[in-house]
Amino acid sequence: MKSVLTIGLLILSNAFMTMAWYGHLKFKELGWFSKLGLFSVILVSWGIALFEYCFQVPANRIGFRENGGPFSLVELKVIQEVITLVIFTVFTLLFFKTETFRWNHAVGFLFLILAVYFIFKK
Repeated sequence: MKSVLTIGLLILSNAFMTMAWYGHLKFKELGWFSKLGLFSVILVSWGIALFEYCFQVPANRIGFRENGGPFSLVELKVIQEVITLVIFTVFTLLFFKTETFRWNHAVGFLFLILAVYFIFKK
C-alpha cells in the first residue's frame, strides 16, 4: 500500500511541478496573465510549486526504505524521473499543439523503461 501511495503522491507532485515550470508558457494566452512581468510570473509559478512540495516531501518520506517504505533512494529518484517525463509528455501533447511525439522520443522512453528494469533488478 505504501508503494501505491508513494507513486500517487509523486504523480500529483509532478503534475504541479510541470504546471509551475511550463504552465506559464501557456498562461500567457490569458488576458490578465499576459500583462504580468517576469517577477510576478515567477511568484505565480512559485505558488504553484508549493503544492508540488506538499506532495513530493510526503511521497519521499513514506516511500523511503529507511522510513519503513518499500523503495531505496535510487529507486525513488528513478520512479520520480519516469513519472516526470510521462506527465511532461502528456502535458505537452495536450496543451502545446505545436509539439509532436516522434520516434526518437519513443526510443528514449524504451531506454528509460530498461533503466527502471535494471535499477529495480536485485
